[in-house]
Amino acid sequence: MKYLHTMVRVSDIDASLNFYCDLLGMKEISRYDNDKGRFTLIFLAAPDDEEQAQKEKRPTLELTYNWDPESYSGGRNFGHLAFLVEDIYALCDKLQKGGVTINRPPRDGHMAFVRSPDNISIELLQKGDALPPKEPWQSMPNSGEW
Repeated sequence: MKYLHTMVRVSDIDASLNFYCDLLGMKEISRYDNDKGRFTLIFLAAPDDEEQAQKEKRPTLELTYNWDPESYSGGRNFGHLAFLVEDIYALCDKLQKGGVTINRPPRDGHMAFVRSPDNISIELLQKGDALPPKEPWQSMPNSGEW
């Protein structure tokens, strides 16, 4: 398993980049605008992590800016922790057998979401290409928030 990124939602890109980059010294690694989803993702790295982040996109801080105004209450501005995993199906099976609810099953063989005991959202991403769709995950519905 590899630690990938932490995501936080931001309401003002310029103010956030001023804080994280100009004041804290982080470096912008990449930016992605999604017209269909109406959001922008900006990945930042600490100066000492910049070279690794350029190659592997980790470890980074993901700033998510939703184009439509939204109020973030109850800590919703903190998004999730993300981990790259060797076998998303095997890990989800282990978590489920350990009593963890799979909030967003890995129907696509690529991504799943679970929650920690403290309700922190955890994103699991399959290393390499997505695995072929497989039951019970393919037909499993979402559960709760992720």
